[in-house]
Amino acid sequence: MLFNSHVFIFLFLPLTLIGFFGLAKLRLTLAAIIWLVVTSFFFYGYWNIAYLPLLLISIFTNFLIGRGLSASEQGSQKSKFLLLTGISINLGFIGYYKYAGFLTQSVNNLFSTSFSVPNIVLPLAISFYTFTQIAYLVDAYRGETKKYGILEYSLFVSFFPQLIAGPILRHDELIPQFWQKRKFVFCDKNFAKGLVLFTLGLGKKMLIADRLSPWVAEVFNHASQVSFIEAWVGALCYTLQLYFDFSGYSDMAIGLGWIFNIELPINFNSPYKAISISDFWRRWHITLSNFLRDYLYIPLGGNRKGEVRRNLNLMITMFLGGLWHGAGWTFVVWGGLHGLYLVIDRQWQRLGMKLPLFLAWLITFIAVVMGWILFRSSSFEEAALMIQAASGMKGIILPGNFELFLSWLTPLGIQFKGQETLSALPYLPGTDATSLGINLSIILAFLAGAIWLPNTQEIMENFQPRWWWAVGAGSMILVCLLSLNQVSEFLYFQF
Repeated sequence: MLFNSHVFIFLFLPLTLIGFFGLAKLRLTLAAIIWLVVTSFFFYGYWNIAYLPLLLISIFTNFLIGRGLSASEQGSQKSKFLLLTGISINLGFIGYYKYAGFLTQSVNNLFSTSFSVPNIVLPLAISFYTFTQIAYLVDAYRGETKKYGILEYSLFVSFFPQLIAGPILRHDELIPQFWQKRKFVFCDKNFAKGLVLFTLGLGKKMLIADRLSPWVAEVFNHASQVSFIEAWVGALCYTLQLYFDFSGYSDMAIGLGWIFNIELPINFNSPYKAISISDFWRRWHITLSNFLRDYLYIPLGGNRKGEVRRNLNLMITMFLGGLWHGAGWTFVVWGGLHGLYLVIDRQWQRLGMKLPLFLAWLITFIAVVMGWILFRSSSFEEAALMIQAASGMKGIILPGNFELFLSWLTPLGIQFKGQETLSALPYLPGTDATSLGINLSIILAFLAGAIWLPNTQEIMENFQPRWWWAVGAGSMILVCLLSLNQVSEFLYFQF
């Protein structure tokens, strides 16, 4: 079930909300929790009922292993065996469903074999709920968990706002909230805040990300034909589409949590304002960054075993972080590229050198955009073609009416030609010079907003229920509802 669908907005959410707080008002707290668990499972199974048994098996198995770890002596052979077993089972699930086909195809390509490539449908959200439960098992091994019941543990994993695409939660961020009595009392302020943030997230998704999607698809589908300006249009559109799509989902998840009096962690903090790659990863997909740091980078040794080992740990962590995003070598190399970025960033910091703020931001932003080209491309060949065009290796030709204010670039080899040079690209919407200029202005406006304007979390810090909030949010959700005839999935559903 999609957040941006009629069935969710008009049926599932109101019924779930009424049932939860209705039971809670009757002081049937246990029934209210059961109701939320059942509706969360329904939410997940609505997409494809065939995925639900795997989720149930995963929850029950990890719950039993977690109980065993909590009851075992910390550091004992039994606890080590249970932890290894639990992690192996989780990695086995995700390895089979997400990577079996990829690994088989890679072996065939490398050794010229002809093993049959299994056609396995990727279960929805398996990457997210698997990482959530691996973190839980590690925390249980460390003695940081309590003896949770099956209901609260099930709700921790399956709570519908965060189930499909995060944020990736730790047990101590969510389960203790289920014990607080005030969480079961309807709060009109939390409801108003949650509804507004949900609306802002929905607007990000439907009014920005979905509007950029056709440009992204057309440019990347014709990578061999695009010129300098089209390559940058496609790259910047994807840079913005990915951010507004995923941060929009995270805003909607946090907003839904507020409606139920539940606090979910922030997942984005204006990542395109970052002035270094390490700063970017403190702002982008924060809960994944924290997971990779706490459960992979630090256990590998972190920065405790010298500079060479630190750099190696960074590279391993980012390679695996890239692989988490998708079963393809482009994702692995994208992760390795960011690992290399982080190593270079670390060495630059060691030298104690500082760049002017704008230059630091510009270098970081361009590095991120080049990475997104690789991330979005279906093959290395497609990525190479896009990067060649974007870097000017195919030449730089701009529309003729840009010459008036960019003529000073002519000595650099930049050419200006009439709009007939753009007519060879009929696949790209608005290819005449005037339309292209307008569309570029819109893209740059979105980019400027992401860089200079306060983000949604900062906006909500100053939220007070007022009539202008009601008018603004009501107008936005009305526009979104009128667009629901073209419902699209969130990009991170495929990861």
